[in-house]
Amino acid sequence: MTTQPLRTERSGPQTASVVTDLPFKPQLVKAVFRDVTSLHVSRPAAWAAASVTRTVLTEIIDSARSAAAEEARKRLIPKDLISAIDRNVEVEVGSAWYLHSPTFHGLMGEVRSADGALVSLRERRGARTPSGVAGAHRFQAGVRTLLGSRGVRAVPAMVRDLDGIASVFLTALARDAAKVVREGGVKRFGTVSLVVPGEPAPAPLLKDPLLALSTRRGDGRTVGGDDVLAAVTMQLFGDLRQRAITEAAEMTRNTSAN
Repeated sequence: MTTQPLRTERSGPQTASVVTDLPFKPQLVKAVFRDVTSLHVSRPAAWAAASVTRTVLTEIIDSARSAAAEEARKRLIPKDLISAIDRNVEVEVGSAWYLHSPTFHGLMGEVRSADGALVSLRERRGARTPSGVAGAHRFQAGVRTLLGSRGVRAVPAMVRDLDGIASVFLTALARDAAKVVREGGVKRFGTVSLVVPGEPAPAPLLKDPLLALSTRRGDGRTVGGDDVLAAVTMQLFGDLRQRAITEAAEMTRNTSAN
């Protein structure tokens, strides 16, 4: 009786290198998807979602790094995150995290009910903790890796905030990707545009073939790479959205080719 060799997934050197470079591993991405949907998640979808999350966090870290550099600091602190969001509205993502982070408590402003009563922070949070917030601790290792790759460090409170933002953003991305599968295509888009006075307005967003997507290919049981890219159009806008889509598409092309 001969021993059969173990089966291994086909993977070329380029595929292994590309996936290793991701601070948020595809296995972690699939775990987030499992929190919000029972649909199967393809490998290209996991790679695309990991790439998009990296792009978003890189933009936030770079913006915060610029704020810290103005004070000759290489170690990021929470106020650098606030500065990053103030300077670039495109990076204001993961908003569900803001209600749970001490960094943002003083910036949320007062909210009153229809009767004029002040709504407490606890009431605004709701009785149920969003799954992205509950699972935020899973992203700390990836956040630290990404900080190191950008040549900066961060205090624990800043790591916690980046961790939380990554978690709630990816959770929302997973929900929207599953929605694309269930509805057979994109039914809504983020259509915010930034216009500079005196300069021509950008071309209408619906000229983008990805944004014009109304139907999808593939079965109704699997989240594919294109479903994640479609979900990006619902979560991001502006240059950050285009860069996230471009980098994720390149990621899936490189990995699929091997």
